[in-house]
This record gives sequence, structure tokens and C-alpha cells, in this order.
Amino acid sequence: MLRIRLRRVGKKKQAMYRIVVADSRAPRDGAFVESIGYYHPLDNPSTIVLDNERARHWLDKGAMPSDRVAKLLAIQGVQEIPAKLKTRIALGEQRAKDAAKASKAEEAPTAEAPAARAEAPAAQAEAPGAKAEAPAAQAAKAEAPADDAPEAKAEGEQQAEKAEAPADDAPEPKAEGEQQADKPDAAATEEEKTTE
Repeated sequence: MLRIRLRRVGKKKQAMYRIVVADSRAPRDGAFVESIGYYHPLDNPSTIVLDNERARHWLDKGAMPSDRVAKLLAIQGVQEIPAKLKTRIALGEQRAKDAAKASKAEEAPTAEAPAARAEAPAAQAEAPGAKAEAPAAQAAKAEAPADDAPEAKAEGEQQAEKAEAPADDAPEPKAEGEQQADKPDAAATEEEKTTE
């Protein structure tokens, strides 16, 4: 099967392409049947030189253009872009737009965060009434539990009992002899003298 495709020529980072008719199994820069033009994408604007008659001849014989060559042929007016390629181009453009929106969305919160932090103190300074309302709301909340006072007292008593419980579980005091063995302090020595 024959393909009309680009064959790279030119220096490193200075790409230039020949538009060639080649066997689809041949390497990109390998053997070709005929060169029908060239394409220099780095020129401003890009340079496209194409032998339209030879391009039509090979298209009539069944040669299939690559995607890029199909676009170049459409630019030169030799052939219209196939429907499949139009769909792929539209899909690629849509993906590029989505990626651009996603990158803007990621950048936006980081840029807005410092601005939001700067606005928050300004909003607090502008609204002193908001601070006055907050204590009023706290007072209303304080009055609401007054109706439930018996329950609050019961909870408070339970907490007090829990606090006392560990004191009951404290280790029992040691006998006098054990205390003396553990620490010989002044009080213990006085007790020994009195017992003697």
C-alpha cells in the first residue's frame, strides 16, 4: 500500500520535510517512490510547496495521505480533509481546551487563596456589628440550657463521681515498717527513738 507522507530532512532542531510517496512498510526516512514537494514548518509563515498534479495522480491510484499531509493537501486545495480526520482534529482541539481549563482551575485557587486571606481581616474590621451579635448569640445559648438544668446537674454529678473514683482506687498506705524501709526520713527516725 502506498502512502503520501513526510520524510524528515534538515539539521537537529531545524526540521524540514519532503512530501513523498512511499511504501507504507518503508521506514520514515527510508526509500520512497517519488518526492512531490516539501514542507518547512519553522518558517514564518510555514512554507508548503506541492506539485498538485502529481499529488492528484497518486491519490487517484489509491495512495493514502497521512494526517499531516491530508491537512497540507487541504491547505493547497488538492483534496478536502476526510470526515474521520475532521473528527480527530475536533476531538484533539476539545481535549486541548479541557486541559487549558483544568490548568486554569488549578492555578486559580492558589492565586485566590492569598487574596481571600487578605479580605478576611478586612471584612472583620468592617463589620464590628458581627462581633456584637456573636456575644448575644452566646448569651441565648447559655439561657437555653437553663431549662435543662436538672439534666446538666446530673451530668455534672456523674463527672464528679468519676473524678472521685480514682482517689478511692489509690494504693493503700504502707505499714510503718515498710515506710521505714522505703524512706528513712526524719519523722521515721523520731518514731524509732520513741519506740525504743
